[in-house]
Amino acid sequence: MSLRPPVDDADVPRYWQELGLPGLVDVHVHFLPERVQAKVWQYFADAEAHYGAPWPVSYALPVDERLAVLAGLGVRAFPTLPYPHKAGMGAWLNDQAAAFARAHPQVLHSATFYPEPEAPVYVAAALDAGARVFKVHVQVGDFDPRDELLLPVWERLEQTGTPVVIHCGSGPLRGEHTGPAPMAGLLERFPRLQLVIAHLGMPEYAAFLELAETYERVHLDTTMFATDFTERLMPFDRALLPRLAALRDKVVLGSDFPTIPYPYAHQLAALHRLDLGEDWLRAVLWENGARLFGIDQPPPADGLR
Repeated sequence: MSLRPPVDDADVPRYWQELGLPGLVDVHVHFLPERVQAKVWQYFADAEAHYGAPWPVSYALPVDERLAVLAGLGVRAFPTLPYPHKAGMGAWLNDQAAAFARAHPQVLHSATFYPEPEAPVYVAAALDAGARVFKVHVQVGDFDPRDELLLPVWERLEQTGTPVVIHCGSGPLRGEHTGPAPMAGLLERFPRLQLVIAHLGMPEYAAFLELAETYERVHLDTTMFATDFTERLMPFDRALLPRLAALRDKVVLGSDFPTIPYPYAHQLAALHRLDLGEDWLRAVLWENGARLFGIDQPPPADGLR
């Protein structure tokens, strides 16, 4: 491949321009309410106790500065992906996310849910208000995605075809309900769910590749995938690369910005060095995300009204 990977964040626009793209669609970005974001960053400040490795947050910046970083990188569309860790948070997080999306045209209106009796009501309200993507975190929420309280939610989301970014793999920490088995069970019941498996399902890569191969609407996001950080903890078996290449139209760019322990450019460089070709990169960095969210033309590059 004659294309050179980006050497740093300032070099990222050169990279996607040389691929002939209008920018990047990143399906895994977080903008959380201030006090929630502060607690998340505090958790990662103590990462060595949780993961056995430090996790310095590269973009622990005020909201406006984080938005400016993404605009400078050329990320034209991204969600905010709120997620509750207990009951009673979902509706409030959805209200916050809706207000943020209204204020910033480059933001994909995001929402979330938790297994509680109110979930079908506030999920329906979020959809009626224009939510374009939902976020579920099985390990943090510590719930089985097949919980009976969520069955009407999944049924509605299957009907609407709304993408759901779901952290369901057992990395970086295993949970009681993580892994491919609960997702396989969910998809058996709702086979047309538009799921986006976060982190490529790490570390159960092969099993989640199989789910994407089996179910028409299951996608995989690249969040932290193949980076030096992840390869040290949860390496990807290179024998699986042909299967990843064959899933070109079902893999979407994710980064986990801002809570990543390296520069944004490193995620792109990590994907580049897989050596799956420029067509694969174009599909992953723009085309698949744009198709998933119906993005015909990117918002203005400055991302500001």
